[in-house]
Amino acid sequence: MILLIKLLLAHLLGDFVLQPSRWVEEKERKTYKSPKLYLHVLIHFALILLITMDTRYLPLAALVAGSHLLIDLAKLRLQTARNRKLFFILDQALHLAVIVFAAWWMEPFAWHLTTAQANALLITTTGLVLLTTPVSVIIKLILSKWAPATEIRTDIIETKSLQHAGMMIGYIERILVLIFILNLQWVAIGFLVTAKSVFRFSDLKVGQDRKLTEYILIGTLLSFGIAIVIGVIVNKLLVSGLTGA
Repeated sequence: MILLIKLLLAHLLGDFVLQPSRWVEEKERKTYKSPKLYLHVLIHFALILLITMDTRYLPLAALVAGSHLLIDLAKLRLQTARNRKLFFILDQALHLAVIVFAAWWMEPFAWHLTTAQANALLITTTGLVLLTTPVSVIIKLILSKWAPATEIRTDIIETKSLQHAGMMIGYIERILVLIFILNLQWVAIGFLVTAKSVFRFSDLKVGQDRKLTEYILIGTLLSFGIAIVIGVIVNKLLVSGLTGA
């Protein structure tokens, strides 16, 4: 398993830390004619040998570097401005798939999950999914009776926000709350609430709209409150499931 970690480290260093943005721009412009493409692949090859410090992994380094070249070439040929994000995700997914296969090929490791581990994964995944769209719908439903309050001062306060930013902030904050609870880091939740409050109320200060402030405060408390309740439930289920209680 340690070989897999080493290969992941080599990939992160080669694909992000040691690849300047100007190299990426040149590769996208010149595709297979770019010298930086082949230098980038050579760096991946060298990093694997350097981190593993074992010549036995020479074939593995050649396999990973060669596949990296083919995947990058395919990405450069098929990528457009519209599908750039999609191809970035696909590119990284393919690289990681090759790395996992290469590590397993050299040093086979078990993929089997015990019943307790499978149950823990299922419980945690269910909690994470519940904290995204389902909780957003519940909060929206609860706040619907006060929704008009948000429109009172829109003729005075000019707001320019990112599309769906509020929804994403809610997802992230609730998932973080779950992570903190599972790691028994209750203090971190306090810091998270404080940080969000500072940003929220600094924005509302301009409008000086009490109803809008109260609306935002209710939504924030609901979001954190529901996340904490779900986090506690998930934690209790994990403890009872893993201990057999």
